[in-house]
Amino acid sequence: MTSIYKASGFSLVELVMVIILIGVLSALGIGLFANRSAFSPLLATQQLASATLLAQQAALAGNPANTLTIEQGGDNFRFIVGAGSGNPRTFEIPREGTSLSAPGGLPLTLTFDSKGAPSTGTNLQFTFSGDSTFQTCLSSLGAVYAGSCQS
Repeated sequence: MTSIYKASGFSLVELVMVIILIGVLSALGIGLFANRSAFSPLLATQQLASATLLAQQAALAGNPANTLTIEQGGDNFRFIVGAGSGNPRTFEIPREGTSLSAPGGLPLTLTFDSKGAPSTGTNLQFTFSGDSTFQTCLSSLGAVYAGSCQS
């Protein structure tokens, strides 16, 4: 009597090759993500838009918290709504090596009129600079959007 025995499983060579392949892919994957900054221009624009909207709503309601102060600290960008009022609101985002430039320099305090528009009456261009450059515009009507200001 002969029995047919068929072995199933992986050979030692196959297992070693899979381990080497996983090691190479891991090394490449770490390289792709190691130099990434935690700074998000989209998040910074959203924080600026949120702070602007809050100051505009205060202005529309006749509330004294109708100001927006934009600051660049050592580690954070800071957007303060109603800094001179009794109840200021602060939005912060880590800088992660990025700098912010604005017309007239920082800190910059904007006041919004009863229609929700900045009292400057002009478009304001903000530029985040670091690994890349990202622009955000606060229009003369009070809208905040990504990109450069339109004339």
